[in-house]
Amino acid sequence: MMRKTIVVLSALALLALLATQAFATEITIRGKLKRTVEAGGWVVVSDKDKYLILNAKKFASEGWFTEGTEVEAAGEIKTGVVTIFMEGTPFEARSMRPFEPGGSDAAGATGSGMTRVMVTGESILQARPDTALLMISVVTQGKRALDAQQENANRTDAVVRALKAAAGAGAEIKTGGYSVQPQRVFKENQPPTITGYEARNTVTLGMSDLTKVGSVIDAAVQSGANDIDSVSFTLRQDRPARDQALAAATRNAVSKAQVIAAALGGKVVRVVEVQEEGFVRPRPLETANGGLRLMQATTPIEVGSLDITARVQLIAEIEK
Repeated sequence: MMRKTIVVLSALALLALLATQAFATEITIRGKLKRTVEAGGWVVVSDKDKYLILNAKKFASEGWFTEGTEVEAAGEIKTGVVTIFMEGTPFEARSMRPFEPGGSDAAGATGSGMTRVMVTGESILQARPDTALLMISVVTQGKRALDAQQENANRTDAVVRALKAAAGAGAEIKTGGYSVQPQRVFKENQPPTITGYEARNTVTLGMSDLTKVGSVIDAAVQSGANDIDSVSFTLRQDRPARDQALAAATRNAVSKAQVIAAALGGKVVRVVEVQEEGFVRPRPLETANGGLRLMQATTPIEVGSLDITARVQLIAEIEK
């Protein structure tokens, strides 16, 4: 009895399998290729439906297989397949080709006569700095730490007042560093001896009126500053210059693609992908510190220009 039951069940299972295969009809879908987080990696999206392509790797090497391409695919819906995100109806494509809604077949325009090139475009744009950054220090010494500290406080206060007056109301002044260090004398086979103390107060000044940089340095030195650590120039409002550099880099990449296409006897038919490789922010332009010296004239400062670099990577399709 049990053997007959097993035989009957096996026959039913076989009939069910044959029935499934008999009714697994092939359908044709049309829509745009889009990326997805599912394991298949790609979906075809139509006006009403979304199909997850289970075997997208089969077509990934084709030149037309890119996001946004209208395609027509023939295959079967796999109802028994369960995916992680359930994004779209599981679909196994037997064939796939580019498709134009007007009815023309785009395969001729993207077949064996089509190739891709990857080029890099670069642009270096020179821009005028809009901000000056100065680091000015007051260094004092004394036998005692208190002596060095008090003298430094008095002279730094005078320097800050002079900087505010010379740089104007729009200047930004803040403390950049402060230290009081012992001064030691080292002798052979003897412990170091402290001979005095040195106090250092560094003030950082940011200003937008670049014509006043020389006179500000003079005012600082005349009021008691004795160490100009650095003078540099930078570009705070860099967005317009960045946009110009990026546009120029893109044009440079397109021009390179067109040159390659011409050399191959073809033409660029479309840009598949563009990526910004990187933007190099302008490095502060530093002036050499030639040391402090008393001058009757204003300290000469040449501002110069900053280099802003942009790079893009472009993939273009060439029809030969």
